Amino acid sequence: MELSTFRPIILSTLLFIVSAVARAQTPTPTPAPLATPTPAATPLPMQTLGDLQMKFRQSLSKSELRRGMVGVKVVSLTSGNVVFEENAEKYFMPASNMKNFTVATAIEKLTPDFRFVTSIYAPASPDSEGTINGDLRIYGRGDVSMSDRFNGDGSKSLDALAYKIVSLGIKRITGDIVGDDSYFRGFPIPGGWEWDDLQWSYGAEVSGLPLNDSVIDISVKPGPEGYACTVKMTPYNPVIRVNNLCVTSAAGIKRNLNVHKEIDRNILTVTGTMPLGDGGFSGTVSVSRPAELFAALLRQKLIEKGITVGGNYRYERRIDGSLPAGVEIGKFESASFASITANTMKPSQNMYTETLLWTLGEQARNSNVTPGNGTPVSTADSSELGIAAVKKFLIEIGVAPDGIVQYDGSGLSRHNLITPAAVVQLYTYMAKQSRFSQVWRDSLTIGGVDGTLRNRFRGTRAQANVRGKTGTIDQVSALSGYIKTAAGEELVFSMVVNGVASNPARVSLLDELVLHLANFTGKID
Repeated sequence: MELSTFRPIILSTLLFIVSAVARAQTPTPTPAPLATPTPAATPLPMQTLGDLQMKFRQSLSKSELRRGMVGVKVVSLTSGNVVFEENAEKYFMPASNMKNFTVATAIEKLTPDFRFVTSIYAPASPDSEGTINGDLRIYGRGDVSMSDRFNGDGSKSLDALAYKIVSLGIKRITGDIVGDDSYFRGFPIPGGWEWDDLQWSYGAEVSGLPLNDSVIDISVKPGPEGYACTVKMTPYNPVIRVNNLCVTSAAGIKRNLNVHKEIDRNILTVTGTMPLGDGGFSGTVSVSRPAELFAALLRQKLIEKGITVGGNYRYERRIDGSLPAGVEIGKFESASFASITANTMKPSQNMYTETLLWTLGEQARNSNVTPGNGTPVSTADSSELGIAAVKKFLIEIGVAPDGIVQYDGSGLSRHNLITPAAVVQLYTYMAKQSRFSQVWRDSLTIGGVDGTLRNRFRGTRAQANVRGKTGTIDQVSALSGYIKTAAGEELVFSMVVNGVASNPARVSLLDELVLHLANFTGKID
């Protein structure tokens, strides 16, 4: 066969080989990934005011609420237009929603510049050798900021006071350290408080010298089997007496422990059994006559700082509220009032609120404001005058004279009554007309963030949105405050549930109503 016959075949073969080599040397391009289109956000359906009101009615028609009573009022903060109301002018037990009225009045009338002052009295200034001949008297006016809540360690406040005393040049005190609790007048436990509330931290009494919230911490742990349990109190002190009758039982036996503080006596009795391996019990117990504990612990601090104290410690209370004898040689001021109001409202601190109410009363006494019940100003209790001051303020801002019935400052008394309409009127005033509206707002607990709402509304439109005041006692739950809708409109609301035995049912309803507001996409105004 001739070469010419093979030439086309050879040429074709060579072209194939060259093409294959080129393909082997040139990387195959990787196709660019296709961009996944971002889906457009699904717009929330536009709701009408009627839709919102229907949701409220559906929530309020639940069978578990049928034997109770619910009061609601929701208003536009901009226009004042009513969004929804149900039993808004009826009376309800408020629980800690009573704090709204007390703290708002304190902010408005005492002003954020207010400071609690604790005075240091002696028969005379220290002599040339630094000696106080006689008693050193601490005259308190209710400084609640001497507490862990403000500096992480209540002993730091006592340290600061002790250093203040050292700075006065005092080296020796021949007499006692006296805790003078004469500033406030009246029985230290507010009227209407139930006896079984009094031994725990939320039932601490009012005092001119509260230290670390007028409570002590107690822990109980098992010891060796068949022997006494270990009981520890913090801070250790000579005022509280502990009767430890608790016995350590064998592992696996159910714990049977009882901690009981006697009413009006600093005697704590621990009884029952605690098994080996038990994790232990810890609690916070109130102190009777906190000024006595204050004096005892201050005496220890002064000795630690090198001051010789010849006498002991003691408590004194003059029922006429008169000033101490001698001279004021120094004074100690509280933390800022804004921080005090925030540490009152956010954790719902009862004793702080009562102290604010009684302080309002003493300020009113100085202004000769009568309690309005025929009692002379000179003999009226601090709480009577404080309640009169709150009522006067509420009338000034347009709350109906019978809008609330007040027995204490904090709401622990079951005799208190409020209307949702009164709460809404207060919140509206504090937001729009008060000179100190920001201090007021900053005092309120924030949903999913802090205070008594820190564990509620997380992951919802109400988180870091709703702010206000909760309230809880047996068969009562309440929540009042401010919230912005999904459309950005701010509302003020008050919601109170009475007579529903189940706490989860009450709280669930309140949260559901708040979320209706937070998720509302329509227009109010």
